[in-house]
Amino acid sequence: MPRPAWSLHAYQLIVPDEQLDLFACREARVHLVARQLELQGFADRTLCGGLLPALPVMSAVDKTSLRDKRLCQACKSVLEAQRRGERSIWPEAL
Repeated sequence: MPRPAWSLHAYQLIVPDEQLDLFACREARVHLVARQLELQGFADRTLCGGLLPALPVMSAVDKTSLRDKRLCQACKSVLEAQRRGERSIWPEAL
């Protein structure tokens, strides 16, 4: 069965661990990152534009993970925009 054009399979979660360092969000938030890097984008950033930790712990994204209270709201907003077909990379504030 072919996969739809937009799918949660295209994303991964960065799970917070003890490695909250200078390169990552300083809060214990769950961030989303594109599974496949884009040539015109920045490979070391989350959907919300934050830098990845040095050694990120990744996991698959499913519908229940989108209800996690620790999920970064900016990452979720970008994901929803991409789901609607909008091409936004990061929020305007970055």
